[in-house]
Amino acid sequence: MRTFTSPEQLKAAVGEDLGTSDWLQITQERVNTFADATGDHQWIHVDVERAKKESPFGAPVAHGYLSLSLIPLLNQQIYVIENVKLGINYGSDKVRFINPVKVGAHVRLQTTLTSVEEVSGGALQIVATATLEIEGETKPALVSATITRVVF
Repeated sequence: MRTFTSPEQLKAAVGEDLGTSDWLQITQERVNTFADATGDHQWIHVDVERAKKESPFGAPVAHGYLSLSLIPLLNQQIYVIENVKLGINYGSDKVRFINPVKVGAHVRLQTTLTSVEEVSGGALQIVATATLEIEGETKPALVSATITRVVF
């Protein structure tokens, strides 16, 4: 795990691969819980038997936004920023859902620090490229530029 304690350390790491998380299995229970939380109960996600028979993927798949929502969880295994007064998710740019994640698959996150710049209010804006890999697949599930703002 990478630990940053100052703006200078973050700025010095721009362009670096920050690391890779552990593998996380995508279970049907996680998909169903996400469906309940968002109201998205499309059969391709939650109807296991129908998805096996009718889906072009031969199995139920995780919601794209479920995959995207795993970025903060998995990033906690990759890096931490200490000594901050406040940290917020500011957004994501260029989110691309490249490859569906079948239920039962294992995913992990690889994060690269893309940019760090000072913005108004004394905050740092941190952009990281997050790539959610699928075990055994050549194409990732998604790639996104995540934007975080922190105040030291």
